[in-house]
Amino acid sequence: MTTATAVAHPNIALVKYWGKADASLALPATGSVSMGLDVFPTTTTVTVDDGVAGREAWDTFTLNGHLVEDGALVRVEQFLDLVRSLAGSSARAHVVSENTVPTGAGLASSASGFAALATAAAAAYGLDLSQRDLSRLARRGSGSATRSIPGGVAVWHAGDDHGSYAEPIPAPPMAMVVVTIDAGPKPIGSREAMRRTIATSPFYPSWVTSTTETVGDMLAACAAGDFTRIGELTESNALRMHATIEGAFPPIRYLTARSVAVFDAVAELRAAGVEAYATADAGPNVVVLTQPADRAAVASALAGLGDVIESGTGPGARLVRSEGPGTPDPGVAPATQESTE
Repeated sequence: MTTATAVAHPNIALVKYWGKADASLALPATGSVSMGLDVFPTTTTVTVDDGVAGREAWDTFTLNGHLVEDGALVRVEQFLDLVRSLAGSSARAHVVSENTVPTGAGLASSASGFAALATAAAAAYGLDLSQRDLSRLARRGSGSATRSIPGGVAVWHAGDDHGSYAEPIPAPPMAMVVVTIDAGPKPIGSREAMRRTIATSPFYPSWVTSTTETVGDMLAACAAGDFTRIGELTESNALRMHATIEGAFPPIRYLTARSVAVFDAVAELRAAGVEAYATADAGPNVVVLTQPADRAAVASALAGLGDVIESGTGPGARLVRSEGPGTPDPGVAPATQESTE
């Protein structure tokens, strides 16, 4: 047997990913930009059992101490099939994951989950992947996981299967305040909401055009260290995404009255001279972008609106343990190797 354990963190998109150009390859319709969090880690261990192989055998998946047997297991098995095809292996695996981010609540649980799974599975199956190739692999499990591989502030490039990956970019120091309004699973998952938006929202074509432009503007703002511009683009892009989703039929509305109250409170903070900008992924929970020196004040101001957690800029996915023949040294984790391309 070979065993590998990896840790990854969620990321919050400053410029959102919403819509696939190719669902089978998880290729995005546009690029996106994100900031990794240093809270809510996912720790995943993959144990490859060489004595269990073949199509008649089964993988197992345990999440937070519970054996999973529903659609989440299917996603994990499909992802492991991809890893096995790259490794030339038919051996089945046992996956044990501890996820501290609320699952399915719009706080990027799938990003940290599949980034950790990709890192651990690649090591357990003996694959020696560059950071770029590991990002490509994670994308096939969950699009946003692409950006959790490099961590920090990262851009996910749209493109073909070979060219769609995430890489770190320079940016000024930033922090986030996560305001959790509802930690439960959302009634409509992101995959279904994305599909419905593409098929029925009349605003979707404009979303693709405007977001492509926003990615370019965000990259320029990050390179210039212009925090104000970064914040303005972040809040605007989030509201455009939610407007596009709400334009679907039947409509999908993720933001609640309490979500809007956080956006309003953040606007009041700005009016009072504290730079803060609100964003929200596909869910009711709101994340506030601010500067490190202001994050405690922002957290204090928002404390009555939900469960508040402060976060700095988080690390990329990393291998923390590997045992068995062919597994890489965790001191040189696949997620920290540079691509040779």
